[in-house]
Amino acid sequence: MKHRLKAIVGAALLTTSLTACGLDVNAALPYEVKPGSIRPVPSLAGVNIAVGSKDFTENIILGYMAELALSAAGADITDLTNISGSNSARQALINGQIDISWEYTGTAWISYQGNTEPIPDEKAQFDAAKKADEERFGITWLDYSPVNDTYAFATTEAYARQHNLRSTSDMTEFLKQHPEQAIFCVETEFASRQDGMPGVQKTYGFPTTEVKTFGTGTIYSAVASGTCNFGEIFTTDGRIAGLNLRVLTDDKRFFPQYNAAVTMKKEFLDAHPAVRGVLEPVAKALDNQQMIELCKQVDVDGRDAGEVARDWMISKGFIQ
Repeated sequence: MKHRLKAIVGAALLTTSLTACGLDVNAALPYEVKPGSIRPVPSLAGVNIAVGSKDFTENIILGYMAELALSAAGADITDLTNISGSNSARQALINGQIDISWEYTGTAWISYQGNTEPIPDEKAQFDAAKKADEERFGITWLDYSPVNDTYAFATTEAYARQHNLRSTSDMTEFLKQHPEQAIFCVETEFASRQDGMPGVQKTYGFPTTEVKTFGTGTIYSAVASGTCNFGEIFTTDGRIAGLNLRVLTDDKRFFPQYNAAVTMKKEFLDAHPAVRGVLEPVAKALDNQQMIELCKQVDVDGRDAGEVARDWMISKGFIQ
């Protein structure tokens, strides 16, 4: 990406204040971006836009996608992806240190807005989170993506095929008949939270013979190795594909919805309404299966997140 002089100067001016808040101005993306289906937008030409992201793979990939799309439209990009921690990324947006970031509906509703009861329907959860953010924080949301990074149970593809398991209800019926197979691996916190193991077990009614607690990353390998038959996972994690796991559908919609969407200050969108037409098609083109594969390319195959984002954007025809 050709990092124009204005963006470089802007990044230099921001460095002191951003570093004080734990943010680092990254180097320019080393890609030359040419318009594809995203065409140059006169109203965005030369507009400096600081794009941030949280510090986990999926959100970093999404941040790069936004940067590539906006660059193709003619904007000058300041890359502030990989901000340490959700709260830091959120404060950077509220304080105006970044202009755009991808957020998750359930995170905003529960973590930022202080609600305790999630809303099961994706659109209703999005509408509620968006309304509350606009009223309380002056932050607005573009339309949400099908990407939904929520909780679920997973097992190996081989085990799922052997026992014909596709949903959590399938798992429940199987375990009622074979309770000795009800061996679960979950995070310590998930084991006791009401929106975790106690709540989901009450909703579905499955038995548990043994519940083992691990760190998040260990659960995936524990399921793959047969240490446990079922594990609590995040539905877009690249290790799902890398370890050949099957995500069981939460068919009773117990877990909160965590659809990804682009967020920004309402005043920023009012000043640059063309941003909506550039970024919403990118959000709509994604889904969980694609995101699992993209995260796998980074976390399992060792590819650079920016390159993965660029290749996907090219494959969809958004850029050249």
